[in-house]
Amino acid sequence: MINRELIRIKVVQLVYAFYQNEGRTIDVAEKELAFSLGKAYDLYHHLLLLLVELRQMAETKAEAKEARSKRLHLELAPEDLFDARLAHNRLLVQMAGNKQLLEFRDKHTKDWENEDAFFKKLYGQIIESSTFATYALKEETTYDEDREVVRRLYKEFVCHNEDLDALLEEHSLYWNDDKEVVDSFVLKTIKRFQEENGADQPLLPEYDSDDDRQFATLLFRTTLQNADTYRQLIRANAKNWEFNRLAYMDVILMQIALAEMLTFPTIPINVSFNEYLNIAKVYSTPRSAAYINGLLDHVVKQLRAEKKLLK
Repeated sequence: MINRELIRIKVVQLVYAFYQNEGRTIDVAEKELAFSLGKAYDLYHHLLLLLVELRQMAETKAEAKEARSKRLHLELAPEDLFDARLAHNRLLVQMAGNKQLLEFRDKHTKDWENEDAFFKKLYGQIIESSTFATYALKEETTYDEDREVVRRLYKEFVCHNEDLDALLEEHSLYWNDDKEVVDSFVLKTIKRFQEENGADQPLLPEYDSDDDRQFATLLFRTTLQNADTYRQLIRANAKNWEFNRLAYMDVILMQIALAEMLTFPTIPINVSFNEYLNIAKVYSTPRSAAYINGLLDHVVKQLRAEKKLLK
């Protein structure tokens, strides 16, 4: 699950933090990087469990409405059956019984237990939405339709949910910048669920390969160990701009980009460029991406001329 996009973001954050905390050793900082990446994988599970909690709420409401209708001898209106439709959604039922997810929940604090106000609001938004009404008013649905409506509801109401963002920030400072990337993995997971897999449906692994795990460690350590070399290259190519006037985050981004370009021969130069320019658009000034692009281009030309960069 933890891909190189997320790794690069975490390395940027942790390298910046390293320089803000004098006296911290590279070994300690490296452990914090690993912990931070692990917390992103925790968030992935918590967001899947959010869907399980919503299904449980639907089941509780459906049972209460059915009991009331029997007691008062009333017939339920079509919209009163919406709770039951969500509770019986086959994808959500399958997810609620997923062995890996249940194992995670048993080993970790149940972060959703005391968030009734948040879930009540989110649940209301989902049940009252036109997306869910279109689905719920069908006489019958297939497993594929059950899965697709969950995917659409997640995109519509969980992605870019400011209430949820604030809630996650309270639970863990490490989750501040993770959610958008992790949301994409949750959506990918929903799409991969197959009815025949039942409770054994595999979730995404923490890392796709050992190469990605090693990429995180080596990129972080190389960035810090060779900082003087990379900064000298930046200083020498900072035309029309004094080095000490550069935005500090821009220096960090260029330092990490150079570490990647010089350490990983199989990663194309344009991939490294694009990745760090995208990060600059989020983490630095509005003009940073264009400036970083120009300066790194000068550095790359110098390194190629000196035959220090052969890709």
